[in-house]
Amino acid sequence: MSTPRPCRSLGNGSGTYGQDIDASSAARGHLVAAGDAVPRRRADDASLARLTAHYRDSAVDGIVLAATTGEGLTLTEEEIERLVATVAATLEGDRPLYLGLCGSDTRRLTQRLAATATWPIAGYLIACPYYTRPSQEGLRRHFTALAEHTDKRIVLYNIPYRTGVNLANETVFRLAELANIVGVKDCCADAAQSFDLLRGRPPGFAVLTGEDASFYGALAQGADGGILASAHADPAAFAALCDAVLSGDRSGALARWGELVALARLLFAEPSPAPIKHWLWRMGLIDSPELRLPMTAISPELAGRLDRLFRARRTAAA
Repeated sequence: MSTPRPCRSLGNGSGTYGQDIDASSAARGHLVAAGDAVPRRRADDASLARLTAHYRDSAVDGIVLAATTGEGLTLTEEEIERLVATVAATLEGDRPLYLGLCGSDTRRLTQRLAATATWPIAGYLIACPYYTRPSQEGLRRHFTALAEHTDKRIVLYNIPYRTGVNLANETVFRLAELANIVGVKDCCADAAQSFDLLRGRPPGFAVLTGEDASFYGALAQGADGGILASAHADPAAFAALCDAVLSGDRSGALARWGELVALARLLFAEPSPAPIKHWLWRMGLIDSPELRLPMTAISPELAGRLDRLFRARRTAAA
């Protein structure tokens, strides 16, 4: 397994981790989720394998599966296990694999950790408990219990506008003292909190932004990389942006971001992952852009806007 380049971080619906990577670099990578190839009636194994091979051969450093960007919440446990097996077989150990988990029952999540202990994954991306809005002490004890029930690495996921609870920086720092909690996907939507997180984190603890439209700003302030849904569309371009920031080429990085920001914004013009699946379908990576309910296809208007941007980018790259 190749070691990720220094700027890449834990990277949506998928980054770089492996059993041979130490904790300080475990969360460094540009992660792209491969869990989007899930048609309405049954999982599309052929599209999934094709999509995985595409990312394996591109600039991504690893993959997160069955997380919240794709359609992981609509999958059965049997489908998730098959998803992991298909992707692991396609990767052949060339990229580390992380599994997305979420839930509000600590006991059930520890059981899920036990059930997946032998799966070919390097670790987990675990969101804060949703809806119940536990206290900071409850969040600390929740994640501590999970860390104690697995030897695999854990990346925290803080996205309060979806879960209803914010994981405070002080709680993150306390959890970072645990050996197998190696990073955080930061979607707190609070610029001051994100800056203080970067400023106060302990050495070797990775901070990966999950806010696609703020990727450049996060990198400029010191984030290690991102777990980004929009990076599905052009992983090489997002990786090049990351490398430009790392090398100190801020003007070049800003120019690259100027070419990407319209895409990042447009892919979130309607509920995710519908726009991303439309784009992947246009690329020929998946056989269908259909989704499982309650997600629905994008509007004809957005489809037209995406198609025009798709053609423009293809023309510019020719």
